[in-house]
Amino acid sequence: MGNIKRLPQPLLANYEWQVDGACRSTGPEQFFHGEAERGRKRHNRDAAAKAVCATCPVLRRCLEHALEVREPYGVWGGTTPEERAVMIASQAS
Repeated sequence: MGNIKRLPQPLLANYEWQVDGACRSTGPEQFFHGEAERGRKRHNRDAAAKAVCATCPVLRRCLEHALEVREPYGVWGGTTPEERAVMIASQAS
């Protein structure tokens, strides 16, 4: 389990941006890979998720949230966990 101390307080104002997310019209399986998913299959799913993100009116806020809480799973704000790790590392240096 991840460190939940970085999560915003459970107040509506902290999460209401998610109501406008383009991802609300798809299932979570498009944004979160299964345990055994690797290679081309994972790449294609990530690409499909990023295509949804590219149309999203809250893309920037979603990415800010993922970076702020250091979201370790799924595509958020058009980025994979690996891409966000690089962004966080570059901010730290």
